[in-house]
Order: sequence, then C-alpha cells, then structure tokens
Amino acid sequence: MRFLPALLALFALPVFADDRPNVVLIMVDDMGYSDLRCYGGEIDTPNIDSLASHGLRFTQFYNSARCCPTRATLMTGLHPHQVGIGHMTGENADTDRSVPPAYQGNINDSCVTLAQVAKSAGYATYMCGKWHLAGKDPADWPLQRGFDRYYGCLAGAVHQFHPYGARIMYDGNKPDPHPQSTTDRPFYTTDAFADHAIQYIRDHEEGPSKDDPYFLYLAFTAPHWPHHAHDEELEKYEGRYSMGWDKLREQRFARQKESGLIPAKWELSPRDAEVPAWDSLKPKKQHECTDRMGAYAAMIDRVDQKIGDLMAALKETGDFENTLILFLADNGACAEVSLLGVGDPRTDRAPETDLTRPSYGKAWANASATPYRLYKHFAHEGGANTPFIAHWPKRIQEGRDWYREPAQIIDVMATLIDVSKATYPKTFEGHKITPIDGISLAPAFDGQPLARNEPIFIEHENNAFVRDGEWKLVGRNVSPASGLKPRRWELYHMTDDGTELHNLAAEMPERVKSMSRQWSGWAERAHVYPKPGGRK
Repeated sequence: MRFLPALLALFALPVFADDRPNVVLIMVDDMGYSDLRCYGGEIDTPNIDSLASHGLRFTQFYNSARCCPTRATLMTGLHPHQVGIGHMTGENADTDRSVPPAYQGNINDSCVTLAQVAKSAGYATYMCGKWHLAGKDPADWPLQRGFDRYYGCLAGAVHQFHPYGARIMYDGNKPDPHPQSTTDRPFYTTDAFADHAIQYIRDHEEGPSKDDPYFLYLAFTAPHWPHHAHDEELEKYEGRYSMGWDKLREQRFARQKESGLIPAKWELSPRDAEVPAWDSLKPKKQHECTDRMGAYAAMIDRVDQKIGDLMAALKETGDFENTLILFLADNGACAEVSLLGVGDPRTDRAPETDLTRPSYGKAWANASATPYRLYKHFAHEGGANTPFIAHWPKRIQEGRDWYREPAQIIDVMATLIDVSKATYPKTFEGHKITPIDGISLAPAFDGQPLARNEPIFIEHENNAFVRDGEWKLVGRNVSPASGLKPRRWELYHMTDDGTELHNLAAEMPERVKSMSRQWSGWAERAHVYPKPGGRK
C-alpha cells in the first residue's frame, strides 16, 4: 500500500508512448507543382526525391493559394479568415482596426499554433525561416507563439543575400541586421535557415531535453522572388532552359504521365493565352528568359542540398528513422511582376536591389504549374495544389504508389495531434479556441483511406473552391465584397478532367447549386463574409 500514492501520482501525469516521432515540417515558397524531379521536373532534387521514393507522395494536397493565408492555416489548423488573415498580413504596420477581425492581418487569440500544441505534449519546438503571420506586434512572433528558438525573417519576402530595411533577419526577438554566413559562401537565406535548424537539432541532442521529441518548422523563402542564387548553382543551370517554356511543359507532362502522377486520359492545359510562343521571341530575349528560369531552378537545387544536410544531421543523431518529415509548398507558381520576368540574376544582387528583381514572370510560372493552369492567388489547381511528401521510416513503408485521395493543409494540425498524442485545447491562456476541421493523415501513412466526412473549401481574394469527392466547384472573382457571384462558378469532374479544361456547370446546374450552397455555408462559418453582402 505504501506504493499507492506514487502510483496515483504517476497516473496523474500525461503518459506518452516512447516511440512518438520527432516532426520536421518543411515548406518552400512559391514553387510550382512540376518543379521537383519527383513531380515531373528536371531540376536536381535528389534528396527530396529520396524522401518521396521512400515515403508517401500525394497527388492532390491543397494549400490556401497564397503565402500568408497558407501559413495561417498551416500553423493553426484553421482557415485563414478564422485567425485574422483573410487576405494578407498587415506587414510592418500596426493592426488596422477599421477592418473586420477576419481581415486584421495578424493571427488572433482564437487559435493555437502547432508549436503550442506540440509543447503541450512535451515536445521541444524550433523554427527557422519565414514567419509572415504578424505585423509589428511581438506578441504574435514565433517565440510568443510557442517556439523555444527561432531564426529567420518575419516578413514575406527578403533579399536573399543582403536583407535590408524592415525585411531583415531575427534571432529570436532580436533583430539581426548584419547576418553572418553559415558556410564558406556569402550569407544566403536558404543556407542560414537550414544551418540554424541543424544546429537546433544538435543542441537538442546534447541538452537537458534530449530525451524529449521535438517539432521543427523549416520555412524557406526560396524560390520566392528575388531569384537570387550562388554563382555555383547559376553556372550549373546556365543554358539549361534554352529549349523554352513550350518544350519544357511538354517534357514535364510526359514525365508526369510516365511516373503515374498524371492519368493517361488527362490533357495538358494550353499555354496561357497571354504567354507568347517561345519561338516567337528574338534570340536576345530568349537568352534573358533562359537565365531567369535558370536562377529559379538554382534556388530549388540549393534548397534540396540543404535538406540533404538536414537529413544527414538526423541520421548522425540517430533521429532519422523515427522522424516524420513533411514537405510542401505554400502555393502554386508565382506569375507576379511581369509576363517574361525582369532583371539579371548575376547583376541584380547588390544590396537594396528591388525585391522583385530578378523574377521569372508568368511565362515560366506557366511551365512550373504543369499540367495545370493559373497560378498563386487562384483557387484552380495551378494555384492551390501543392506537392506533398510524408516520410517516416518507422511507420511509412517505402515504395508506395501515389496517394490519390485529396487532402488539405488544415490536416497538418490534426496529424500532429495524432502522432504527438497531444490534446487540442478548448481554451488557451483565457481565450476560447476555435475547433479545427482537419483530419489526421495517419491513415494514409498506412495505405488506408482518410474517410473525410466533409468537403474541402478555400477562399482567397475572391477566388474560391469546394472539393467534394470527385467534383470541384471553382471560380475566379466569384466571391467579391458585393456578395457571391454564382454564375462565375465552374464545375469539373476531377477524376476525368483534373486539369480543369471541360467546364460542366451549364450541363449540371443542380450540382452547381448544391455545391455552391455548401461553399456559402462554410464561408459564413469561416467568416469569409463578416457581414451579410460583403466585407465592409
């Protein structure tokens, strides 16, 4: 009986399985669906390809179509409107009290982050890279939102070699306006983020919490513009894209079909109507465009190299077998800035160079999005469908075929809760917490269906979709401030027409109405329309 108090005390403590995995979440910025070699590309990505071939590859994994809304959902498991980032962040500005709470521009107190949830389950929590979830208020910065250590940029875009102005590096809460290189090359964000992450892992293994699992969020700014790259990678890709975007799209599409990623019956979307045929360009313009795509590819190549360094560190510490690595992009290819791109990758690297220089433009983004149409910002597949890879040697059997059931970024929180044995809170620090909609992806790790009971929804700056099984209702400028425009909906049968080329809305008006009602119900619950009839 003398052991009874100790026994009761033991059962009063949280009891976790010893085999809970570390979780490493890797996000890249503005990368197209087909850029990775394992998704049809030609860029050298052997380390990411290894994660894919020895893990699980999703064919349809939806983000929120833009940088900060996606990060808001990823970090919280909630839709971006629910946490205050219905459009974009109020970057480097005070909160604007004149707009509804759903559009304040910084994450609010009705949510908890992945780090806060992981910490509640006894995980150490680390982050390196792009935050993009707050304005100037440090209360919404990483250390105040559950991370034990942080190094990176709080803003949405940054000069990759010489961060300047308000878009500088931070070490925790402390500004780092003159960052030092972590390699024998000049300072470069991709290197710095990965190397700090690796150091956090090594420090963890040598520190007092070495017996605890950890959650690491590594958020690269690459390949978001400016498309800066080291000379070595620029030289590697010099001339690689002289075939032009038309042949590149054909080559990538052929590889996607050969790998089984794209069903044989699907059609390649036509070249964007605004993009000229490659052969119509003069040789000088072709050379300029070739260099811009080469720099973009060089950025992805360097990300892959640094992921390789991270994988090596996990193996050195003995963590690799029981670490769940998740890899994805925040949105589709970026068609911003110009049609054919701007700048010179070798000369536009000086301090304080405009952050849009260099960038590759809509023409190459169209190729990055292969086989889809449209881009970042839109709810069509080219904007919202990301490569998604899950790697966990202890749980996921290698050699698996493509996983074809749709999933969404809201599911990452539910998955973390599942594998970490955490409990999602109803309240946190005195605030009521909004329940999550996502479901755990763990069944997919075992080759089982996800058994999702509800459709998938997104909305970003008036672009929206609802995905219900094989059907997708999607529209551009369908949800403006004046209210829903149901005539702008397009309807696609995704099993037969995954590239969204044959709109069935006119043929199936009842299905359109039904799915439109589903979307409207979700939009009201998610605060897409804070007031009836608009966002004013």
